[in-house]
Amino acid sequence: MLTRVTLSPAARASTLERLRSGEELDVLVVGGGVVGCGVALDAVTRGLSTGLIEARDYASGTSSRSSKLIHGGLRYLEMLDFGLVHEALQERRLLLTTIAPHLVRPVPFMYPLSKPAWERFYVGSGIALYDGLAFGVRQTAGLPRHRHLGKKAALRLMPSLRPDALTGAIQYHDAQVDDARFVLELARTAAMHGAHVVNRVAAVSMLRSADSEKVIGVRARDNRTGEEFDIHARRVIAAAGVWTDEIQAMLGDDGPLKVRSSKGIHLVVPRDRITSETGVILRTDKSVLFIIPWDEHWIIGTTDTDWSLDKAHPAATSADIDYLLETVNSVLVTPLTRDDIDGVYAGLRPLISGDEKDETTKVSREHVVATPVPGLTLVAGGKYTTYRIMAKDAVDEAVKDLGVEVAESSTDKVPLAGAVGWEWLSERPQILARSAGIDQEHVETLLERYGTLTKEIIALINAQPELGELLPGGETHLKAEIAYAAATEGAMHLTDILARRTRISIEARDRGLSAAPHAAALAAPILGWDEARVAQEIDIYHRRVEAEMSSQTMPDDESADQARRLAPDSAL
Repeated sequence: MLTRVTLSPAARASTLERLRSGEELDVLVVGGGVVGCGVALDAVTRGLSTGLIEARDYASGTSSRSSKLIHGGLRYLEMLDFGLVHEALQERRLLLTTIAPHLVRPVPFMYPLSKPAWERFYVGSGIALYDGLAFGVRQTAGLPRHRHLGKKAALRLMPSLRPDALTGAIQYHDAQVDDARFVLELARTAAMHGAHVVNRVAAVSMLRSADSEKVIGVRARDNRTGEEFDIHARRVIAAAGVWTDEIQAMLGDDGPLKVRSSKGIHLVVPRDRITSETGVILRTDKSVLFIIPWDEHWIIGTTDTDWSLDKAHPAATSADIDYLLETVNSVLVTPLTRDDIDGVYAGLRPLISGDEKDETTKVSREHVVATPVPGLTLVAGGKYTTYRIMAKDAVDEAVKDLGVEVAESSTDKVPLAGAVGWEWLSERPQILARSAGIDQEHVETLLERYGTLTKEIIALINAQPELGELLPGGETHLKAEIAYAAATEGAMHLTDILARRTRISIEARDRGLSAAPHAAALAAPILGWDEARVAQEIDIYHRRVEAEMSSQTMPDDESADQARRLAPDSAL
């Protein structure tokens, strides 16, 4: 039986004390995104003493700014990469059924057809193969098979489609995930198994052995206090995404990996702006574009452009927004305008570029694992769906010459916090609703966000009934969720709460400005904020929103980056 573990302020202090103690870890992970947290969980469940440090907040980079899809990758079928698709479909099944059924759920998509009969044959064959790979290896997780639709049937499913934009369609299913919450539960699950995980701690430099040939840990800095200290580890695994080059620079020379940042932006619009019972995938001149159902909203994206500016805060430009609007409006009866947009977010994909050195790397089409010097393993590239495979490959590489027997990876059987018992509880929300005296609808929403951890939020409401009220300006979020984020989920700033523990920053029409003072007041007594600190947190959040909205009026990346940089960074 695992011990209940929270990422509370007290737990952070205890973790820091352990990391500062000088006791050597088996594995230290640098990076708190989906891959880094996956590495920590993989390592600790193999019986290795494990630590993880994240310079900013869990999922503060790419892992909270994705298209929020769990998918096999239809486009890889065109490249005849059946093995990669099979691998991703297997991970999709595990996520839906075992690892995180409370956070990953099926989503239908429709592929409109607009060309002669050959297109239906070509696309239909690809989707049939996609389904066949899943059904053939029993990876469907109960998802329905694809089906061919005539024009009338397609328009019944999506009345908002222009009749002249299609001659028919094919519908299939994939899955989606609350990406930031998934990473948080990964981190918490790793902690429950004994890993020492902490945010706001940065790797400053690599510690080297006396002969400088081996990495034996990192020099770290607590970004809250500025204190620096050494963390010793037999192996360091860096899962730094677009910051991989910065990690390699700590070695003093060029590392084996070249990571290119590709910017993708997404629009969030209210559900009533598009009438449809299904998501949509559109092929464009550049790539594909998704219209993805997202509770009371639609997510529309994405773009794919090089980005060489601020990696912490990639900025969407006016041109980016215009491109998405123009593309989606080409198939909509009622065009969307900027006034229809509730939220915009931008993220960076870490893409492997250039030739890697064969003697130090293990390459797949999606990700690379490298050992540039003994004691240090790098993992980069990949996609969200296959994070667990990336983590397994990284740990396998790191421990192959550890000198002790290490168990095989078992994370395919390890459910995340909130998953065990979720199916039973999700069918009986009325039990929790009665116990807390709140609407069943609110409980159902909580179950989709927290799984069985909803019981912990209900306990907060039972202790303080006013926490069962909706947060003013917070869309469908309860006050209890704010308190829970501060007390249990490692949130240390208002931005952490509004941008990652909840979805308020991208879903609220005002980007969370009206919710900010109410959320700050709830977090203050838990995080020890006085009035001055509360005012500072609100000001930082307001300036963040203003800078982001200003950047979205700029014509190019350079001007958008300059506008976004005007806001102070609460991440440090």
